[in-house]
This record gives sequence, C-alpha cells and structure tokens, in this order.
Amino acid sequence: MSQPLNVLKQPRSFYLIFFLELWERFGFYGLQAILAFYLVRQLGVPESESFIIFGAFNALTTGLVVVGGFLGDKVLGTRRTIVLGALVLTAGYSIMTIAGNSIEMVYLALGTVAAGNGLFKANPSSLLAKCYKEGDNRLESAFTMYYMAINIGSFISLLAVPYIADRFDWGTGFMVSVIGMLLALTNFFMLRHWVADYGSAPDFSPVSFRRLILVCAGVLVTCFINASILKHMMIANILLAVMGGGVVLIFFREILASSGTERGKMLVALVLMLEASIFWVMYYQMPTSLNFFTINNVENVIFGFVINPLSFQSLNPFWIMVASPVLAYLYNHNSAAGKTISMPVKFAAGMALTSVSFLLIPLSARFASDLGLVAPAWVVGCYLAQALGELLISGLGLAMVAQLVPETMHGFIMGAWFLAASAGSVVAGYVAGFTAVETDSGATALDTLPVYSAFFETTGIIVAAIALIMFVTAPMLNKLMTSEN
Repeated sequence: MSQPLNVLKQPRSFYLIFFLELWERFGFYGLQAILAFYLVRQLGVPESESFIIFGAFNALTTGLVVVGGFLGDKVLGTRRTIVLGALVLTAGYSIMTIAGNSIEMVYLALGTVAAGNGLFKANPSSLLAKCYKEGDNRLESAFTMYYMAINIGSFISLLAVPYIADRFDWGTGFMVSVIGMLLALTNFFMLRHWVADYGSAPDFSPVSFRRLILVCAGVLVTCFINASILKHMMIANILLAVMGGGVVLIFFREILASSGTERGKMLVALVLMLEASIFWVMYYQMPTSLNFFTINNVENVIFGFVINPLSFQSLNPFWIMVASPVLAYLYNHNSAAGKTISMPVKFAAGMALTSVSFLLIPLSARFASDLGLVAPAWVVGCYLAQALGELLISGLGLAMVAQLVPETMHGFIMGAWFLAASAGSVVAGYVAGFTAVETDSGATALDTLPVYSAFFETTGIIVAAIALIMFVTAPMLNKLMTSEN
C-alpha cells in the first residue's frame, strides 16, 4: 500500500498562487464584512433593499468571472489578466474609501470591484491547475489548501475590519481592502518567475498594444455599466439570465461535441454546478440574514469580552482553516488506501451539513434568554457545519472542474462555476428579504427571534430534502463519470 502524500509538499508555484489569493481575498472580504451594515446604518437603505443590492453586487462579481476566464484563456493570458484584475480591484476599493454618504459613488465603487473581480477570480485557480500534470494525485489536496488561503485572508479581514470601521470610520475600514490588493500585487511581482513556465497560450506571446487598449476600454465601460445595473435590479436579473443561458448553451454544445468518458464527465460537471447554485443561495445567507441574526439575537459578550456582532462572520473562515488541512490529509489517505469518495457523494454530504447549520438556529431559539438572545455557542456550531459543507462543495468545486473538464476549457468552465454562484447570490438576496426588519420599526430581539427561527427552519428542511435527492442520484452520476458509452 502506498503512503499518503504530505499535503504541504507542493510545487513552489503553488505557494505563490496561495499567497496571491490570500491577500486578494483579504481585500474582498474586508469590503463584504461591513457592506450590508454600511448600506443600512450609514446610507439609510432599508434592510430588505440592502440584501438585494448585496446579492446583485455579488452576482456581478461572480457572473463576470466567465469573461475574465475567457480573457485569460484566449486574449491576454492568465498571468496578465490576474494583474489587470488586481489593478481594477484596487481602484474600486479606493473609490469606496471616499464614497462617504454618496450612494452614486458607492454604486461606482461596487461596479468597479465587480469588474476587477470578474477579471481576477478565475485565473489564479486556472493557473494553479496548469501547475500539475494529468494524474498528479496532489491536485485535490492542493485545491483544498488553496481554498484555505481564501479563508485565511477572509478570516483576518472579517475579524478586523468591523472593529476598524467602528473605531475610526467607514472609509478607514474600506481602506483595508486597498492594502490587501497592494500586498497581492507586490507578492505577485516579486515572485512571478515562479510561474513563468505556466499559463495559457497568450501568456507566451507578446500582447498587441491595440488589443490591450481595447480590453482596458471595455473594462472601463463595464465599471460604469455595472454601477447602472446596481441601481436597476431588474436589468441585473435579466442580464444574469441571458449570461447564464448563454453559458449553458455553450456547455451543451461542448458536451455534444465530445464522446465517451469525456462526455459523461462533462455532464456530471454540469449537474454538480446546478446543485452548487442551490448551495450558494444558502451560503449567501451568511453575510445577509445570518449576519443580521447575530446582530439582533445573539449575545455578544464572551468570557467578559464584548464582541462586535459583525465579527461573528469570521467564524466561517476560521473553521475552514482548521478543517482544510484535515480534509486534505483524509483525501490523500483515502486515495492511497483505495477508498476514494466520489465527488457527487461529497457534494451531497456538503448539502446535508448546510441543512444542519440552518436547523441549529430554530433549535437555539428554544433555549433563548428572556430577552430573546441566544448563546454564542449556537452560532459557533452553525458556522462549523456551514464551513464543512462549504469545503465539500465550494472547496472542491474548482478541483471538480480540473478533473472533469478538458484543460482547453478550464478558464471558461471555472467562470461558469462562478456564474452558478452569481445566480445563487441573486436568489439569496430575495430569500434573505423574508427576515428583513426595518431599522425604524422599533422591533426588539423578542420580536425578531421567531422571524429568524421560522425562516431558518423552513430553509433547513428544504435543503435537507435536496441533500437526500443528491445522495440518491450520486450512483448514477458516478457511473456517468466512468462509462465509455
């Protein structure tokens, strides 16, 4: 029997991409940590509307990833698109620091961040996939550890930014995101020779000045279009539907053009992405409905220390940092022992854990204090179950693409993966609206507790039913992945 691999023994290119992603996510989650609360408290946006804006913003940030994947694959090259995306993100965060009470400036800032994230997001993971030869059994553990990088960055910013914004001001809180992006760019430029041999075909050819100007002009126009879309939610929904439909049609065309095991694998990839879009609806309850539950109904004093309620969001990346290396070890150990669990089963288990995380909320309500507040331990458990579910779905999603989709389509399909998250984000904003309590209503914790309890009980039961269906259909998907017909 072969020995399990050391999950930390990866090519040096892995560590460059690891820290690049860490600092970029540090910046992005610094913005996400306080965005919804900022919209409500600073700009006076109704809570229900803030959820929809937040959902539309996240939809744009993920929906445009398919464009960035295409530019990385076919136009600029993976490495160049990473740099361009980082520069645009830095510009967006900088606008946010000076937005103040101007909702128009906020829309422009968010539109610019969405464009930058669209350029950036798919390309580090696409570059990472190219650093491993076909059949290298370090790939799954590498993507699990890569996912941990995302959560190290988000943990630090989700924990720190609410305190910085509260101690100083909103602009200073958003400045953390600018610092994160500057660190990401510095990291990449200092060690870029580590990935000099990896990339897409355009990376190894000179880029024409005309092409670069056209791309930059397109990015600038996209920033302003995004800002306009955020002011008109119906337009955002229509565009997302059009983009999603187009991506699905292209995906089907590629499936029909393939045959044998390759066709089966691509069909499974499509099904898993559709399942993941349901997961994303639940995932985006964390910065919206679950976040406001902790603000309104969770005791924020732990061992005598007063905790900023917004910082409870850091529990998710904390648990992912703890669990990622453990799961990476188990994947390698099971692989060496010939007991590999299939991707469809892992996705089903992830959905089941997501259900558990939500069902803990109505359970905690049964033990609430006379003031309608629940103990923080319940939220800790909720985020633990959510994090484990996330690792089994979102954490393995990129590895799923690398394993099931031909290398020539990695960038595009990774973009499609993020488009599934985009669709989930839009739906999540409307779903979270069922818990909204307007700030001027005078509602107390006793008033909001039954609202949150009923909401999370209903969603938890629905997700449990979906998880059961996923477990039942997993054997059929496993057969498709291996069938030659």
